[in-house]
Amino acid sequence: MSRIAYFDCFSGISGDMIIGALLDAGLPFDDLKNELAKLNLTDYELKCEKVVKNHISGSKFDVVLPPAQEGKKAAPYRHLKNLNDIIDRSSLDEKLKFDAKRIFHKIAEAEAKVHNQPIEKVHFHEIGALDTIIDVVGALIALKLLSIGKVYCSKLNVGSGFVTFSHGTFPVPAPATAEILKGVPVYAGDINGELVTPTGAAIISTIAEKFGPLPVLITEHVGYGAGSRDLPQPNLLRVFIGRTEEPSPNLDQVAVIETNIDDMNPQLYEHVIEKLFAAGALEVFLTNIMMKKNRPGILLTVLANLADQDRLVKICFEETTTIGLRIRQECRKILDREIKEVETIFGKVRVKFSCLDGEIINAVPEFDDCKEIASKTKLPLKQVLRELGKLVVVPQK
Repeated sequence: MSRIAYFDCFSGISGDMIIGALLDAGLPFDDLKNELAKLNLTDYELKCEKVVKNHISGSKFDVVLPPAQEGKKAAPYRHLKNLNDIIDRSSLDEKLKFDAKRIFHKIAEAEAKVHNQPIEKVHFHEIGALDTIIDVVGALIALKLLSIGKVYCSKLNVGSGFVTFSHGTFPVPAPATAEILKGVPVYAGDINGELVTPTGAAIISTIAEKFGPLPVLITEHVGYGAGSRDLPQPNLLRVFIGRTEEPSPNLDQVAVIETNIDDMNPQLYEHVIEKLFAAGALEVFLTNIMMKKNRPGILLTVLANLADQDRLVKICFEETTTIGLRIRQECRKILDREIKEVETIFGKVRVKFSCLDGEIINAVPEFDDCKEIASKTKLPLKQVLRELGKLVVVPQK
């Protein structure tokens, strides 16, 4: 069973909105603060409060800086190396450190390309700020604390119009954001303004496995992370947290490979079947069929584990006269099975026990053992089968 998070970005996404949504979905605020303390950074305060955006309640996460720091938020005073050093000096776990540095590198790479500079020369107007460092690391911490195994995301509403920042006025999405969002499905909604920040774009493009509609899941929590501005629509990032449907016990997927054959020497089938079983086929069987022009034919059917499908397909093409195969996947419900030796009047016999929900419902002697007994005792095989059917003792649980 896998726990997943799905981010619904109908009003864009930013780092603080990601954390706000996860806090709103049930992440304890104190747990987040305790983990962020491992960054060993000072002179800031974390704040989370409930707000209402267009009549919908959400959580607003903020990093509050002292007045002396406020004016430095957009100042280009850190390089990528500085950020990596902060992460490396922290006591965060290694996986989280690795992901945080991946996100910072993604933004640095985009800034370097936009400004035509080497990556080590780039000044980070956005990610150099203390609040944005905390947004990146805090988002990763939040996902870890909520035991999120997989992240999915909707298409991103990037907004429209123009945005003004330290380099001037640019169309939405801003140049660095547009670079980061390569390969991510985006669209421009009716809102005039920037809805996706470089930090939000870098985080979600790094952690999301897939972008698209809401996947099938059993929802456990829904959270809303609030943005700073008031918009004509709710300025919120919605997150669904849940789990995939728990598979039925003993239910698996198998490949079914089939072909109709009417022009092959029947003597070859024994060889084909032996090769298929030797290559891992779960079952191989032949069915008599009538084909075009009333020709008698054979339906060859092979059941296989999905991992063995290609190998078995190759054998079918190489060892038969077919020029085409039908392949499909089907669900298979199987019983738990166990082979045990059982003492009988004929001596020890291997018996296959089949169980449903822990209860034995079938006990069948192994056919090869029955043949060997018939040969040794000179009894008819059908008599041996009949007698063993009566005498097999089900072992005590």
